[in-house]
Amino acid sequence: MKTRRFFCLFFCLFLLLGLTAPALAANDDVGDWEVAAKAALLLDPDTEEILYARNIHERLYPASLTKIMTCLLVLEAVDSGSLTMDTVLTASELAVASIPADGSTAGLKVGEELTVEELLYCIMLSSANEGCNILAEGVAGSIDAFVAQMNSRAAALGCEDTHFVNTNGLPDDDHYTTAWDLYLITREARKHPDFMPIVGTAFHEVPATNLSEPRNLRSTNYLISSWYTRGYLYKGAEGIKTGSTSAAGYCLVASASRNSRSLLSVVMGADRITLEDGTILTQSFSETIKLYDWGFDNFSRQIILKEDELVGEVPVTLSQEQDFVKMHPAEEIERLFPKDADLEKDLERTITLEQESVEAPVTKGQVLGTVTLSYNGNTYATVDLLADEDVAASRFLVLKRDILEFLHRPILWIGIGSAVGVIVLLLVLRAVLKANRRRYGRKSAQPSRRKNGYRGRRR
Repeated sequence: MKTRRFFCLFFCLFLLLGLTAPALAANDDVGDWEVAAKAALLLDPDTEEILYARNIHERLYPASLTKIMTCLLVLEAVDSGSLTMDTVLTASELAVASIPADGSTAGLKVGEELTVEELLYCIMLSSANEGCNILAEGVAGSIDAFVAQMNSRAAALGCEDTHFVNTNGLPDDDHYTTAWDLYLITREARKHPDFMPIVGTAFHEVPATNLSEPRNLRSTNYLISSWYTRGYLYKGAEGIKTGSTSAAGYCLVASASRNSRSLLSVVMGADRITLEDGTILTQSFSETIKLYDWGFDNFSRQIILKEDELVGEVPVTLSQEQDFVKMHPAEEIERLFPKDADLEKDLERTITLEQESVEAPVTKGQVLGTVTLSYNGNTYATVDLLADEDVAASRFLVLKRDILEFLHRPILWIGIGSAVGVIVLLLVLRAVLKANRRRYGRKSAQPSRRKNGYRGRRR
């Protein structure tokens, strides 16, 4: 009886399987622009799209561009609560005396007391070398400890070609960085709300201190201040930092905005030349102006992908409602492109699906793949593709799928084979035992011809 039940169940499973329907089927330069400097970088800080790059990973002397890192560490110390902008610091003998006489200073004296905020104005507007040392001691306890923090922070920001030996950028063979690394440092500094107001200030008066009358500070950035020279003021310029030494040349990190667009530039190793008419041209500023005019005039923001745009569809299985589900991007993508770019012709879209087909149920907004947007071999964005609607699953198709998966498990067939083998073995043993019983049982049941062993004559 048990054997008969087993084969009946086995037959039903194969019958159900037979009724199941089939499943549904390099180079740094990105342009031909030449900048009169050892290295230059122009990019959109909002999207980090590079418009121009030249030697951006070449190790160069940064001069006072070093002070961007010094300012960043001070602002981070303020954010952490170890200092405040109103904390008063005192100029030490070492902080002041270690500065060469020909270096840029704010005229700070040993024993003079200034707040952190005023010292930041001193180093970022007047490029006060001694101010950097005073701040370093206030943040880390010593100049050497602060320099160690500078190098550690640079490494954490991804600066692979940067090494500092002082707080201010005074010449040293082992003090170097790159245009790209300076961008990474500046990008982090711009996240702090106090950074741009300070570096974008053309004039600032430092209140009187215990050792000085009020000081007037004027920015050395000619793009925002014409105090020292004329001819470089740039509409939309927002400041940041200058630097120059005989070894580093003339350097400038700057930013500017026009018509809701922003650009950030780094120029390193520029010259100061005399033109035929006797005009002295500082090329860190003139080349930055050329970069900005070129970037603003020749590039425009264009929407290359709309959030409500349907960009493809994916086959759907296990549903009786529909065979496909449409997809739309997770976000709208807007990027800078040359104004003469033919995006309809040259913009490439590459769709990558997570699976060739998706099983129902599908939920609206479910990630089904990605779309990558490329132009002239450059990748501009990769965006998730989302299901545009819900798709319900068919209970019947799901049940068939589950049964198929169950029947395709190797362990099932191993179990079935083992069970069949055991049954066959049991049946064989049963047949053998039955045959033996019949054979030996019949022989023992035969009646004896003699009831006793003696057959004598009767008298």
